[in-house]
Amino acid sequence: MSTTVTRRHFALGAAALGAAATLSAQPAHASVENMEDTNVEPTGPGRIICYVGGYTKHGPPGVDGYGLGIASFQMDRSTGALTPLDTFTDIDSPSFIVLSKNQRHLYALSEIDDFNKEGDGCVTAFAVDPRTGALTKQDVVSSGGAVPAFISIHPSGKYVLCANYVGGSVSVLPIKADGSLGEATDVVRITGPKMPERAADNPVGNFAVSDHSGSHPHMIAATPDGQFVLADDAGLDRVYVWRLDLKTGKLIPAAVPFYQMLPGSAPRHFVFNKQGTLLYNLCEQDSHVVVSKFNPKTGAMTVMQRVIALPPYFKGSSLAAEILISEDDKHVYVSNRLGDSIAVFGVNPDGTLTLQDELWTHADYGRAMEFDPTRNFLFVANQRSDTVTSFRHNKRDGQLKFTKLYTPVGTPTTLAFLITQP
Repeated sequence: MSTTVTRRHFALGAAALGAAATLSAQPAHASVENMEDTNVEPTGPGRIICYVGGYTKHGPPGVDGYGLGIASFQMDRSTGALTPLDTFTDIDSPSFIVLSKNQRHLYALSEIDDFNKEGDGCVTAFAVDPRTGALTKQDVVSSGGAVPAFISIHPSGKYVLCANYVGGSVSVLPIKADGSLGEATDVVRITGPKMPERAADNPVGNFAVSDHSGSHPHMIAATPDGQFVLADDAGLDRVYVWRLDLKTGKLIPAAVPFYQMLPGSAPRHFVFNKQGTLLYNLCEQDSHVVVSKFNPKTGAMTVMQRVIALPPYFKGSSLAAEILISEDDKHVYVSNRLGDSIAVFGVNPDGTLTLQDELWTHADYGRAMEFDPTRNFLFVANQRSDTVTSFRHNKRDGQLKFTKLYTPVGTPTTLAFLITQP
């Protein structure tokens, strides 16, 4: 299968790093100077396990990664240091992983296009040992399209939702009673007009482009109450809205089936506030966050604000990657690749955003970000640097401070955390 994945080739092909990073037998760098222990909760039941996935040698077309599979680490609650535990290697390019709500199952997509004769990617279900965090493969099913980029679990716990980036489709995979997966109950194939490579508000000096050759779904996830399912299509610059029939596993278009974003902006990832009334949508190409009111009863969206996730003094190429919201809904965080920064936004009373801070990721091509379960640390998977960096998170004011800790792991792109049973 011949494909052109402009964004992914820009991300990886231009960054031909040297030898693969390998897991050290020793804990990650443990030198922490002048750290403020304002939020530390060093005691408590269970260990904190961090899973890291990414690109392996067998990955997206034209891309070789340095990862070995899904690596697991134990996190030190006081410092955030990650100590290697194990690596599950019988999987290709697990570039996105997610844990079930009860943390008994982990689901990992494989960002490939040769799982079957149709040229699909796949999703693997794992059982998780609650005491050790060890992974046991249960089954593998087609993702319903080529080169999947994102999976999430519907709040009902009945379905895994999958976005197939190159395949131009989204799929619904049923979760069986034992946590394994069934074949897709629905695959929606998306079409639309070709969009421009760059948005009209492309940052000054930005030569990076997102692939607008066709439909490229980059994220699919449900609203907090599970009433609606949304998908960001970075190729068609649209946000799709469906209802999910929990009995049949079929996606039913909402009254307004999609919303058109700024042409060329490439909507990538989104987050909701807890009430599901505010939607923060991150656009990859122009590094903007689009803030919208969301009606949880009708699925209607009303744009309130478009704000850039780069400081006014930045000039050059950048592609936004990940967006997170704090537990109290008071801060929003955005990672910027190429610019290698994290933007910290304060959430105003009306839900709009104000840029408060911008920090260097201390590595190259920070992609996925994730808070640990205590919310005392924010971790960043730096795809080109083959390392995970971390920041101490002040839960009172939302600010971040670099821990000076590096954890080597080949081509990391995704993170997930588990608390083991004592």
